[in-house]
Amino acid sequence: MQELWREFFAEIAATSWPVWTAVILGVVQVLLAKSNSIWLYPSGILSSGLFVWIFIEAMLYAESALNAYYVIMSIYGWWYWSRKKAKPLVPITCAKQKEKLIVSVIVIAGTLTIWWVLLTFTKSNVPFWDALVSATAWAGMWLLARRKIENWILLNISNAFAVPLLFYKHLPLSALLTVFLFIIAVLGYFKWKRIIQQHDYVPA
Repeated sequence: MQELWREFFAEIAATSWPVWTAVILGVVQVLLAKSNSIWLYPSGILSSGLFVWIFIEAMLYAESALNAYYVIMSIYGWWYWSRKKAKPLVPITCAKQKEKLIVSVIVIAGTLTIWWVLLTFTKSNVPFWDALVSATAWAGMWLLARRKIENWILLNISNAFAVPLLFYKHLPLSALLTVFLFIIAVLGYFKWKRIIQQHDYVPA
């Protein structure tokens, strides 16, 4: 056990500045998301942009592509939240049946497609888990951009599988960030639930 702790702290000490920067920005992003603030998107764009490169280096190709998707969806979400400046921001709501169907398609088709791509075109040694983490996060990010409370559930499914995957890939700081994101997502879900119940759609 002591050897494992020594190895863990050695990996933390060896973490590069781009990883530290990406992690810190990721923490800022999720705290802003929990607070229902539109400013989650600029920090998210910067964090995800750095993680694109970080995950390529770790041969987590699907997670790298996922972070490129995060950048695109963050730009879309920023616009979607703030459109029609003279009107209130889009309210937090529950996903409709059609949106739930879209989410199911994203998760199932996304996992199978990414898994096949990784098996066929990359040297990934964790193709299925990389695919599953990415596909569930894709669905969650889409729901977050549309301000649907179920985004927290999908993102935490992704987080639950991502933590052991990141430790396996010797990215302990990113794994700890993901644990933190898991906790914040739980808190975020209940905060958004209270907002829905109170119809308290305060602009961010």
